[in-house]
Amino acid sequence: MFQNLLKQRYRLVFGYLGNLFVFFPVVLLIPLLYCIGNPDVFVQSLAFITTAVLSFAMGLMLKLTMRVRPGSPITIQEGAIVVLFSWVIAILLSALPFIIGGHLNFTQAVFESTSGWTTTGLTLVDVETLPGTFLLWRSIMQYLGGAGIAIIMMSAILGPAGLGLYKAEGRMDNLVPNIKSSTRTIAVIYGSYALAGVIMYRLAGMSFFDAVNHSLTALATGGFSTRSGSIGEFNSVSIEIITIILMLLGATGFGIHYTLWKKNFRAFWNNGEPKLMFILLAIFTPLLMTGTLAVFYSSGAEQFRHSLFQTVSALTGTGFSTVDFVPWNHYGIYLIVLLMIFGGDLDSTSGGLKQYRLFALIKILWLEIRRYFLPKDAILKQEIWKGETRRYIDNSLVKEILLIFSLYFTTYAVGTGVLMSYGHSMAFSAFEYASALSTVGLSVGITAPGAPAGLLWTETIGMFLGRLEFLVVIYAITKLLRDGKILFGRRRNA
Repeated sequence: MFQNLLKQRYRLVFGYLGNLFVFFPVVLLIPLLYCIGNPDVFVQSLAFITTAVLSFAMGLMLKLTMRVRPGSPITIQEGAIVVLFSWVIAILLSALPFIIGGHLNFTQAVFESTSGWTTTGLTLVDVETLPGTFLLWRSIMQYLGGAGIAIIMMSAILGPAGLGLYKAEGRMDNLVPNIKSSTRTIAVIYGSYALAGVIMYRLAGMSFFDAVNHSLTALATGGFSTRSGSIGEFNSVSIEIITIILMLLGATGFGIHYTLWKKNFRAFWNNGEPKLMFILLAIFTPLLMTGTLAVFYSSGAEQFRHSLFQTVSALTGTGFSTVDFVPWNHYGIYLIVLLMIFGGDLDSTSGGLKQYRLFALIKILWLEIRRYFLPKDAILKQEIWKGETRRYIDNSLVKEILLIFSLYFTTYAVGTGVLMSYGHSMAFSAFEYASALSTVGLSVGITAPGAPAGLLWTETIGMFLGRLEFLVVIYAITKLLRDGKILFGRRRNA
């Protein structure tokens, strides 16, 4: 009986995956809009049509075979499996145009696709020769990956029944009680900022194509650029200021944005993440100025300009650059590593440990100091805000922080060791893998088209785990193994 129930639940999982990938071709065909003004690249872009047909056929087959009843609820455990499969399949499908178009091999294409969907920004392509449709595709992957492909595309399908999927994406910010409305609110906020970014970039002198791409990737804290020299190639203070604003907006949690949209300034002020982020920027910017950039720039204004930009880019997990990191001293390299590890806000498009957990850690430390000077039976409560929601520091939050930090630093140590085994220095390996694991995209040149496949797969796994924050992947794989043992074990016994 339990075996039959389990089969029904997996029909639901694969049915929802079918619903997702029936609609995925719409996303795959968006880059072809570039061909309207540039018909000469249409033949080179047929790979997107081929991939779209494949996605639709796979999705339709699952949809018709599984026959999911509309509105069927999905648990958080099943949501974890949907999220894992949807990300893996989306990454593989998104890699196909690069392979079919002859631009990258399988390993490189999966790396590029993973870097896109996880909003990392490490790249293996030559943006100067890549057709515009593929440049736009890279930006679209980062933009949708920032908001979470599963929640954005599935919100219209699942509606209120999608709480399990929403939570499995690693999101805490239920902006409104209804999940479907929450995802629509995220889409409205996200879309409005992207449109404003395009307008500001155009006013600053960017071409329309560059403005669209950089607005999407800056807001997604992704960092893919249409220029080989990234934002630095424009050599424009106004463009850098606009980019800083978009990066900070992208690194701010959706729940915090919602407090501003509702003009709930009291709730906004109660959130500690924006305060901590600006404190870190205020500390690290002068440290970089005096310790590293003073060597390369004689002007204090230039030192401040590049120091502020790179501090914001690293902390928000965006990965745009205006400088070359290779000649930097180890002091500057490790400062950037720390910023990349810290990361942006929880429920934002950023990676890393997240400001919410760092702020909670500070609160926990302060709570323990206060408790030390009070009687043993004293009861203390320490509140912490996330968006409009107030919670109190408890054992579950402490366990979550300990678990995430442990998984992060264990993975980071292993990944850095793997990069060092390929002959790279400890400083450069620590930098590059922090960039991959925290989904940042800054590079000291280790990530390159000629890099060994083992190194690229190590970074690919790091990007994937960092974006989904480990637990979703672990829970999904554990459930799959556990359920597989039940299903196939009983069949063998029978």
